[in-house]
Parts: sequence; structure tokens; C-alpha cells
Amino acid sequence: MADRVERLTNLLALLLETREPLTLDVIAAELGGQYPDGHDARRASFERDKAALRDIGIEISSETLTGDRAGQMGYWVVRNEMEIPDLGLDEEELRALQLALAATRPGSETGREAMWKLGGGSADGQVFVAMSVPTAEVLPVLRGALGDRRAVSFSYAGVDRVVEPWGILLRDGFWYLVGHDRSRGDRRTFRVDRIGEGRVTVLDDAVVVPSDFDIRSALPADPMMLGADQHSVRSARVSIGRQRAFSAVRELGHDRVLARNEDGSVEVAVPFANLDALVSWVLGFLEHAVVLEPDDVRDEVVRRLRAVAS
Repeated sequence: MADRVERLTNLLALLLETREPLTLDVIAAELGGQYPDGHDARRASFERDKAALRDIGIEISSETLTGDRAGQMGYWVVRNEMEIPDLGLDEEELRALQLALAATRPGSETGREAMWKLGGGSADGQVFVAMSVPTAEVLPVLRGALGDRRAVSFSYAGVDRVVEPWGILLRDGFWYLVGHDRSRGDRRTFRVDRIGEGRVTVLDDAVVVPSDFDIRSALPADPMMLGADQHSVRSARVSIGRQRAFSAVRELGHDRVLARNEDGSVEVAVPFANLDALVSWVLGFLEHAVVLEPDDVRDEVVRRLRAVAS
């Protein structure tokens, strides 16, 4: 005999597809040995299945039959009661739905089926959006504090901080907390995965988020300037080979060019506050970029290249 999950699945499919009410004997015959042979045992098993489907919101309709089956009960499931009506989503709303599903169920068959059921199928042949959203142990705590308008304390860069959270934003693969740092007396940005030991304490202190604060503009468009303040911005001197010199100068601007060499290469000044973003930018040029200074940036690039090579 099939296990109960398989039987419930087959029963639901049968009752959804039938064009006329089915008696219990017909159901048992169609499902081929998935119900007991004895009448009482079969009836008891079927009633348990009906209750199980009812518990998940699926009601089996029934009626007393007439004609050559007079007096017998017929069963079926009303399909339109099982289906979600057309939500009338426009193209922009469908794209937002795709992003939400991609963020929560990346690569999931369940996610794709949910999209189809909500009217967001890919009949136009367009590819579904896919993404992998990073997680962090402290995110639920930070989000809870943000929702409750409570200050938090944590260790960051080896320093104990008390922060009034104003917003949390995902940018370039990392979560950032933006808020007023009481320790510094100014607005600061913190990369969530760098919070010391992954611990956050929610304080009783109430927080008032400024009415003009907009989380969408809280972080700079240039990822190399994430976390920047008047004390953290530095400059790296980078040599860009002839093959990529034009694109580098176009991106940075001519005022960042420190030297133009006879071989067509250029040396540029690259301001940064986020070391990881700067290193990623340099590595994006492959063999066409070399960090000349400062030494700690050059050493970090070398360390990552050696890690990849090993």
C-alpha cells in the first residue's frame, strides 16, 4: 500500500481532474490498491484523508447521487476554489515579485511554481531573476531593534559602539547598518558581517529616526567609498596597463591621472574607504593593474592572489 502522503497527493489530483462526482469505490479502484479492501477500513481511511486535506484548506465537496448510483455519495474538489485568481500584476510588479522570490528561494523549483501560480510565468521567454542574498546571525536582532526603535551596542573594529539604527541596506553583496553612532557623535555606516563576534545587544534607549533620512541615498554609489567619513578616506596609487588605461581614466576622470607613461600605461589615484571594494576593483583589471602604494593595499592584493593560486 502506498504511503499516506502519496495517497493524499493522488487523491487530490484525481478529485481535481474528475468531470463528475466519484464514489468511494471508484476512487479506490482508480488509485489501485492505495486504500484497504475492506469497506469499513476503506471508509475510515478515506475520512482521515478528507480531514487531512481539510486541515490544509482543501475541502472535498460531496453530493448524493441519483440514477444507477442512487443513494451513493459522490466526491470531487471544486477547482476554482483551489486556484488563485488573476492578480492583474503589471510588468513592474511582476519584476518585483521575481526579485522577492529570487531573494528568498534561489534556484528553488517551489519558487518557480509559486511565480507561475501568481501569474508571473515566463511565457515571453524571459529568464527568471536569480540571486543569493547573504545572511548574518545578527540581522534578525538588528531588524528587531530597528522595528522597535531601540539603540544597540556591539563591537566594531575593536571598539565598543552604541548606535541608533536608522536603516539596513543590502549593497554589492553585503548588509550595511546605517545609524547615529553615539560614540562618534555622527552618522556612521557599519558592515554587518564585521560586527565583532557576531553579537548585538538591544538597549532600552528609544531612537528617533530623522524625518529626512532616506536609506536609498544613505550609501554612496561608489562601493569603494562605503563607510567613508572625513577620517577614513585614503588614496591608492595604481598603475593601469595600456590595454585598460582608457577605460580606467574614463571611469575615474582625468583629474585622477598622476602620470602617463610612454608605453601607454597610466598611474592613477584611487580614493577609497572600503579596502575590500578597492581590492575587487583592482583585481577586475586582471594582469593590467598593479598597486604601487600604499604598502598595506599592495600586500592585501598579493595575499588574495596567492590564496587563489594555492
